[in-house]
Amino acid sequence: MRACCIYAVRMPAAPSAPVQPPTSSLKRPPAAERVYTHIKEAVLDRRYEGGTLLTEGDLADAVGVSRTPVREALLRLEVEGLIKLYPKKGALVLAVSAQEIKDVVETRLLVEEFAARKAVPASPQLIARLEQLLEEQRQLAEDGDLAEVAVKDRCFHAEIVKNAGNEILSRLYDQLRDRQLRMGVAVMEAHPGRIEANITEHGELLEAIRAGDADGAALVVRRHVSRVRVLVRGEDR
Repeated sequence: MRACCIYAVRMPAAPSAPVQPPTSSLKRPPAAERVYTHIKEAVLDRRYEGGTLLTEGDLADAVGVSRTPVREALLRLEVEGLIKLYPKKGALVLAVSAQEIKDVVETRLLVEEFAARKAVPASPQLIARLEQLLEEQRQLAEDGDLAEVAVKDRCFHAEIVKNAGNEILSRLYDQLRDRQLRMGVAVMEAHPGRIEANITEHGELLEAIRAGDADGAALVVRRHVSRVRVLVRGEDR
């Protein structure tokens, strides 16, 4: 009997598994990933403009890491075409070139005109999503958040491309994301009036899709996207 009593007393102490999640699951992202995110966001929203020379030491201090993860992040960003590494000097943020503008605009036109036609007839879900994105873009424009306006602008077009139902085209379009965001912020900074014009043209595109006018939707896309080449050209420096 005594043995049973002893056993009963010891039972509550048996469970030893912690109730809280393991500490490892609460850790921050790896150091290289934090550096990569820091630099990429600053390049895309133009806090680091084209022509800026970044040094490993300054970046390490800014993020609070050693130089090793900085080097890893810079190598990754060079592959993506956002910077150029110069040994013992640092990393140069690449400016948006005239050729890049031309290439992006041509690719966007090929993909987005096709997608605009495929969007007709539009589902209620697509119309509702485009209305939501347009309203969010209006609100962000009122708040003056250019980086987020550029994100919503890109999302509006990406939603139409995704609706085309061609996964290869969607992946191709996704590869333009960073370049589109960077150019979008550049245009809005240089031409503040373009923000309202973009929203107006998005509204026209939405109305053409809603009305079932495939040719009209494609025409709006051509006018809208073609203006980027002219507006961003002055940002090549």
